[in-house]
Amino acid sequence: MRPHFLLSDLANQLNAKLQGDGNTIITSIAPLQSAQKNQITFLTSKPYKKYLSDSQAGAIILTESDLPFCNTSALVVKDPYLAYALLSKIMDTTPAPAENIEPQAVISPTARLGKNVCIGANAVIESGVVLEDGVVIGAGCFIGKNVHIGSGTRLWANVSIYHDVEIGERCLVQSGAVIGSDGFGYANNKGKWVKIAQLGSIKIGHEVEIGASTSIDRGTLGDTIIGNGVIIDNQCQIAHNVTIGDYTAIAGGVVMAGSLKIGRYCQIGGASVINGHMEIADKVVITGMAMVMRPITEPGIYSSGIPLQSNKAWRKTAALVMQIDSMNKRLKSLKRKIDRQSITD
Repeated sequence: MRPHFLLSDLANQLNAKLQGDGNTIITSIAPLQSAQKNQITFLTSKPYKKYLSDSQAGAIILTESDLPFCNTSALVVKDPYLAYALLSKIMDTTPAPAENIEPQAVISPTARLGKNVCIGANAVIESGVVLEDGVVIGAGCFIGKNVHIGSGTRLWANVSIYHDVEIGERCLVQSGAVIGSDGFGYANNKGKWVKIAQLGSIKIGHEVEIGASTSIDRGTLGDTIIGNGVIIDNQCQIAHNVTIGDYTAIAGGVVMAGSLKIGRYCQIGGASVINGHMEIADKVVITGMAMVMRPITEPGIYSSGIPLQSNKAWRKTAALVMQIDSMNKRLKSLKRKIDRQSITD
């Protein structure tokens, strides 16, 4: 059964100005165009404003400027999307990854467990592990030797944490993530690959979120470092000795090569590929499917790649790209002729 909330209580929790009936009962959040009388919704972008006056929602989160067009109760805030994010946490009904310590869990007698730790069925907690207060380990997780996990951190089912990894407080790791796997390091001996032992580890800050099936490799000698407040989407690959600065956001499918250093407050678009052994400055935005081959030294928005076209237009574009070298040579030759003509004149 869904919980029930009085609109007046939600207004207080969101520090919003209440307009209308504070006794309205709210049971869930819904899109603006489909919300019903016991649901709350929000308006954040102009294209959806056309649905505002006809909305059947019990209440709408909006700005002061949009209030005159609202025909139902409202919560007035400066940033409706931020208010929606906070509201979603208040009304979240997602169950915990585990609710107690299941008897099927395998826990080393040398592991140290804080207060209110929960461990799901078939999880394995190896020797020397420290789980601080309120840590939740989902079913089927593997926590390797000497791992340290800070208070309030939650791991969903089937997460693998290799040995010696450090994870901070209040982090969230989604199912299937692998943290601390070997980096891709090999030496070539007459055509045969000789594996380089990955002797470093991973240090993850506080309030970090790591998406499903994302892999973060341990350092070769030093550590791979993920700063505070970093958010990483699903199916990303972060190679050995990468450093990611505080509060950087990384969308799904991003691939980062080894020894890359990314600054603070960056945003990396989905499916981007970033070369290693270089630095990216603070507050850089890289749009989706970019190929970053050189350092970025200044904040700003950077893009690469060809936007989607019809196949016919793309074939023409590709044909022109293949001719760029010859066109460049002809332009240089033409420029030399013009320069010589200018001298004789």
